[in-house]
Amino acid sequence: MKRFLKYLALTVVLMGIYISIVFMGTDKGWWYIPFTMETNSNNFVAAVQEKVQGEFVGNMAIAVLKDGKLESESFHSKDIAVNRNTVFQVASLSKFVSALGVMRLVQNGKLDLDAPASQYLTRWQLPKSDFDTNEVTIRRLLSHTAGLIDGLGYAGFENFEALQPLEASLTKAKDADPGSDGVTKVGVTPGSEWRYSGGGFTLLQLIVEEISGQTFDAYMKTEIFQPLQMKSSFYQWDETFEDRLCNFYKSDGSKAQHRFYTAQAASALYTTLADLERLFYFFDNNRDLQKPLSMEFLRKMWQVEAKTLGAPIYGLGTFLYTEIEDGEFIIGHDGKNNPPINTAFRYNTVTNDGIIVLTTGSVDFATRIASDWVFVQTGKVDALLFVMQQSKLIQIIVIGAIVILILITSIALIQRVKQ
Repeated sequence: MKRFLKYLALTVVLMGIYISIVFMGTDKGWWYIPFTMETNSNNFVAAVQEKVQGEFVGNMAIAVLKDGKLESESFHSKDIAVNRNTVFQVASLSKFVSALGVMRLVQNGKLDLDAPASQYLTRWQLPKSDFDTNEVTIRRLLSHTAGLIDGLGYAGFENFEALQPLEASLTKAKDADPGSDGVTKVGVTPGSEWRYSGGGFTLLQLIVEEISGQTFDAYMKTEIFQPLQMKSSFYQWDETFEDRLCNFYKSDGSKAQHRFYTAQAASALYTTLADLERLFYFFDNNRDLQKPLSMEFLRKMWQVEAKTLGAPIYGLGTFLYTEIEDGEFIIGHDGKNNPPINTAFRYNTVTNDGIIVLTTGSVDFATRIASDWVFVQTGKVDALLFVMQQSKLIQIIVIGAIVILILITSIALIQRVKQ
């Protein structure tokens, strides 16, 4: 029995050491191989163009920026050519831009980050639960730490006429992605953990409308897009842009339908590469622009509000992809919807470098390209690249565990034979 316990303890220790090494190695990118090691912007984009030929991506627009200036743009399309003024839907990248509108209200003293969301609501309230809904604050809604368990995920509607009223969507979204019941409700203690919530941003959309007295789309145009001269950005579908809207595709290359969203703040932003470049310049403190937010309030967005596995993951409406130095991150957001839309925006708060990738027809091409850009530029694995490697991580751990078990078992059998 003592011998068995000795070998069991040795197995546990070895597995613990092995798992720690594998986990740390994956986090540090020790065995990660990006699709290119080109650090030069033009060469990186050329490598992207080569890669996009090897898999289906219906449309792509990409920009790489260096020291706050545009260095390279490139485009790809299956049929109708796209350019820097082609309109894309950007899925959850919408949240990043929507958060700017919320922070504008905070800066103007109309919203308190730490006030209960309920005090700003008259048209709808969170349903009663076992948790204190007064702990659901603006800060926690922006940082996905409000305890909401909706898991939304919006699939959108095939017809504009089918859109739900905003309040009805919060009660039960008819276009909820599979796996979500579509109900925006508190299910864990607010402030206790990070849980990505589309419903939280839909609730913020309602709050913006309540405070501003405008539709969310009208408010964002007036307060964010017009000052930044983002003339082709909007949340509610505008038919005057029909001729500039890129085609949508399924993963098999067949055409997909344009879908419409009640949850505008969470999922519905339409924009162009050119407009997102203007947004990029907004973050550069050296740019002399009309800025709807001061640098003080911009910087609040990338202060750490949420962690996973002990590592920073989210600020106020922005992913904290990887820490560059103390308190400075590569920030931004990705978007992913079905039929496949995948978008990515990365901004280095230290160097003013960044990348923007907009795609249709692929579920993850934009995220992979942007995460590899981060790795090539910094040598660090960003938050979403780590998530994408989890299946490989688990596979390595399982194989290693089997090898350790075989090794310890073999040693035990050899020792027993010798005796």
